[in-house]
Amino acid sequence: MKLAGWIQTYTGKKFWPLDPRPEDVDIEDIAHALAMQCRFGGHCLRFYSNAEHSIIVSRFCGDDALAGLLHDGSEAYLLDMLSPIKQFMPDYKAAEKRCQAAVYKAFGLPDVTHDTVKAADRRTLRTERMQIMRDIGEPWVVDNEQPLDTEIVGWSPIHARGLFLQRFAELTQSAA
Repeated sequence: MKLAGWIQTYTGKKFWPLDPRPEDVDIEDIAHALAMQCRFGGHCLRFYSNAEHSIIVSRFCGDDALAGLLHDGSEAYLLDMLSPIKQFMPDYKAAEKRCQAAVYKAFGLPDVTHDTVKAADRRTLRTERMQIMRDIGEPWVVDNEQPLDTEIVGWSPIHARGLFLQRFAELTQSAA
């Protein structure tokens, strides 16, 4: 018996976010949902999707590039909760961890976010702060991180979705 209710995904499947199974995870659903979600709850200077963020992270992860691309895959099913809120939501964090484990398992990855992915994610956040957020004179936890040598473009959702799937194909075909 599944816990709680299910959501209908982009591809028309049922997905139980609180009781996720790897066999229910679909890369098309992840690409579409992340491409439709704006980072920072939409509070950036222009639209910038979680899909574009994930592609950038993956480019700076070396051998862990697939894990980098999928590091926020759970957000396709649970949404991207803002960090200052998430830290006070232990049940949400537990659900996110279970969902992320299902995403990683679906694509043959270990249920662990590697240090290279964490470092690339932090450096990407630093880059985002510099390029698409207003400077209000307040420090961020990533201010000491080295920004990446990349440009935040702000692709349309359709373009971001296509590039996410292209990046996934590049990474999974080379691993096969």
